[in-house]
Amino acid sequence: MKRLLVIFWLAMVSGCALLPHAPSHVARPAQLETASFALNGRISINHHGERQSAGLHWVHHVPPTGRTQPPGLVAEAPTPSDEILLLTPLGQTAARIYRDDKSATLDNGDKHYQDVDAEALMKQVLGWHLPLDGLQRWVLGMPADHTPAQIERDGNGRIAVMHQDGWEMHYTHYANTLADSLPTRVQLIHEDLKVLLLMDEWEWNPP
Repeated sequence: MKRLLVIFWLAMVSGCALLPHAPSHVARPAQLETASFALNGRISINHHGERQSAGLHWVHHVPPTGRTQPPGLVAEAPTPSDEILLLTPLGQTAARIYRDDKSATLDNGDKHYQDVDAEALMKQVLGWHLPLDGLQRWVLGMPADHTPAQIERDGNGRIAVMHQDGWEMHYTHYANTLADSLPTRVQLIHEDLKVLLLMDEWEWNPP
């Protein structure tokens, strides 16, 4: 069953080439690490020598902290959620991944799957996974804050190579030469999995 699902997904997205695309210019929010974003781009997967590619639409939502707590009470940190759409060349949804603090779901064609962990679910259904806990910061050109990271920077102060959580990231293109520029192309490597992400468009704090 898993093999049939992967073949179905490959048939849907195999024609989506990662062609050059000029990213739209958007200003970075002041509190980048706590901002919600919507990202449009493309993704290429190389796993066990098998290549796949698709369009990518990712919405990372960070809820507002809410009202001020009474003295003596500590406000709970907002829990983010993620929705990732893998798209065919015609813009149709081939797979949808959603996760919050309670569970994760994956829709592949007319099949619906659920688990408590999004990475485990992607491995089960797609055969590969995205490290969402770190990736929400890595795509912004920042290390995740939950574990140490080894970072090499370029002459403009931007991250060139980073190692964190067992992943190796190579930042090969940025939107401009400023130190706080957003990356537009990053390759992630973990064991026999290589993921190439191209970020074309950003929207901050989407509705």
